Amino acid sequence: MTGAAPGTAAASDDREDSAGSAGSAGSAGSAGSADSDDSTDSAKQSADAAPLAGTRVVTLALNVPGPVMAARMRTLGAAVHKVEPPSGDPLAAYARAWYEELAEGQHVVRLDLHRADARDEMGRLLAEADVLVTATRPAALARLGLEWAGLHARFPRLCHVAIVGSSGADGDRAGHDLTYAAAAGLLDPPSLPRTLLADLAGAEQAFGACLAALLGRHRTGRGSYAEVALASAAHDFAAPLRHGLTAPGGLLGGGLPQYGLYRSADGWIALAALEPHFAARLSAACGGELTHACLEGFFRERTSAGWQRWGDENDIPVVAVD
Repeated sequence: MTGAAPGTAAASDDREDSAGSAGSAGSAGSAGSADSDDSTDSAKQSADAAPLAGTRVVTLALNVPGPVMAARMRTLGAAVHKVEPPSGDPLAAYARAWYEELAEGQHVVRLDLHRADARDEMGRLLAEADVLVTATRPAALARLGLEWAGLHARFPRLCHVAIVGSSGADGDRAGHDLTYAAAAGLLDPPSLPRTLLADLAGAEQAFGACLAALLGRHRTGRGSYAEVALASAAHDFAAPLRHGLTAPGGLLGGGLPQYGLYRSADGWIALAALEPHFAARLSAACGGELTHACLEGFFRERTSAGWQRWGDENDIPVVAVD
């Protein structure tokens, strides 16, 4: 999929036909056709050699975690079929460019799975799939006839990776990235986080779960079910905070002078001179003991960009804060 919005299944087919026509026009009788053929052959060989070449993924997952995970699968050579509801993926409205980036190279169709004919089409997709990815609450999946017991009975080799908000008895509890980050202690009110940590952490864990499921099927011949909870992913990624490393006053929470944020002449810089050789160079440059007071005065002398250049020249981790 390129820049166009996903439409119905027919619209998706039209886009594929258009791409094919453009390819044919580009190679018809031109002097560069041999080079074009060689390039096409090389690209095909590269795709065939990709780790997940031949793997078919069907994803119903919308918003962020599922699409990020599916894009990783596609990058490694999997063929990804994304099924969206008639209204599309909300991410397309929130962040169009990111949506298109994540859906690049995927076959996108829209199906109303409340309709019997759409569920039949979904069944045909799953019959040829290796992996199903969902990001829907368990009760909603059951209403669509996509609970694991029924799926496994119909498609015994299918692996199902279910991205949920919370696990166990809280599986149907409502939530989003912000609430999972809050529960894990990762917020600093009133500022909102600058990334979607729970969503992206969940995407990475779902990616790993998918690879593990495929490896398990290779050994046993049978598919398996893996559940990835975003609340648990946020909890896992909050481990440095829980163990005091990044807590206020912790070594990486302001307690270590050579690891922190400092004002420059025109903004801020990030300093991460953790290793002894970095700290020794920094100490020699500032002409004294590495204390917060010493470094605060030192970094006021230049602009942020100037300090970043200085860090590169002296092999000390210093970066301007954007």
